[in-house]
Amino acid sequence: MKGYKSMKKNRAKNKKAKKILGIIALIFVLFVCATVAATVIGNNANIKKANTFETVQIENQLVPQKDENGNWTFTTDKEFKVMQLTDIHIGGGWMSLSKDAKALNAVAAMVTAEKPDLVVVTGDIAYPVPFQAGTFNNLSGAKIFAELMEKLGVYWTVTLGNHDSEIYSYYGREKISNFYAKSGFTYCLYQPGPDDVDGYGNHVINVKNSAGKITQSIYMLDSQAYTKDDPFGFRWLYDNVHENQVEWYKKTVKQIGDENGAPVNSLMFMHIPLTELNDAWFEYADNGYQNTENVELVYGVAGEKDKVVYCGVGEDNLFETILELDSTKAVFFGHDHKNNFAAKYKGIQLSYSYSVDYLAYIGISKEGEQRGCTIINVKPDGSFVSHLENYYQDKYVTLYEKEEVTMQEVTYN
Repeated sequence: MKGYKSMKKNRAKNKKAKKILGIIALIFVLFVCATVAATVIGNNANIKKANTFETVQIENQLVPQKDENGNWTFTTDKEFKVMQLTDIHIGGGWMSLSKDAKALNAVAAMVTAEKPDLVVVTGDIAYPVPFQAGTFNNLSGAKIFAELMEKLGVYWTVTLGNHDSEIYSYYGREKISNFYAKSGFTYCLYQPGPDDVDGYGNHVINVKNSAGKITQSIYMLDSQAYTKDDPFGFRWLYDNVHENQVEWYKKTVKQIGDENGAPVNSLMFMHIPLTELNDAWFEYADNGYQNTENVELVYGVAGEKDKVVYCGVGEDNLFETILELDSTKAVFFGHDHKNNFAAKYKGIQLSYSYSVDYLAYIGISKEGEQRGCTIINVKPDGSFVSHLENYYQDKYVTLYEKEEVTMQEVTYN
């Protein structure tokens, strides 16, 4: 009898435990369903918001054509205006909806006011980090941003950043690349690049004059993401441009020069900075924040702490190749959201841009000194000038209310 009572008691406990587990499972399922529903509804709302912005009115807008090599080419005898945007960081999840909307508002205001011939986004359009965005879906952010750019009606292209395809994201780098390349967009000039070259989005866009001579080449390179020793990026060990990418760049520079009958000046865009920018900054800092024989500060400040420049941790010969070929006069980066300085290092301008990010850096949505864009004016003779533009200027009129921020100061110790 005693054994029977004990068995009955255990059955009651098991039944109660199963009931509790069932309730927990139900709560979890309801939570997942609620977050999925909130994400879908929110993303649809932001896609709808993207379509509320007006198409940018550009007088005599340049329309690119593909040349015999399959490269997009603009034709003009006037200045060619490039806008660099970087680190948009659209989460695309239920936790980031309001910050995603702010990012859309900022991008639309700056593109509308500047009326660029080409927008180059140097990576991290998406930010599918679940504890901040509320999703693993890295395609959502890309879709929202693409919807906005197509509505604005301005030609654009991208280089991929480390956050555009995390190892835990739903979609790999190839899928994201195919989205930009094969979705039938009218204004997106992104090309996935040669199949036998590492990375995605290694491509070139040219500017030529009415005589048919190329006056500027604009190179986009995939700066990769994390090293094999740090696949999740927890240790901030970033990869470098790979050797066959450098060879592709070298081959393309020479081919374009040969076909043009003369060397062609060029600019380059990528996400993660070259190690030479790190070398340049610390040479400048070690000299009391004064120019040196190798380094000339052009503009901007370094707002990141600790390492300052979060470049690739390995070695590559891209910078040496740039010096050798004497084509690329400047390289433009994103990645480090509070760095916005440009420095000439051994005669080559290495430049950060203002970022857009409202989401990734804790508290950055309330700060404003680092938010904006870079404007690059390419002259008909192939020379260029670049400068930063802060988003919180009055000239950037927003369709929706512009948030109040603190304009933080940066000091060097």
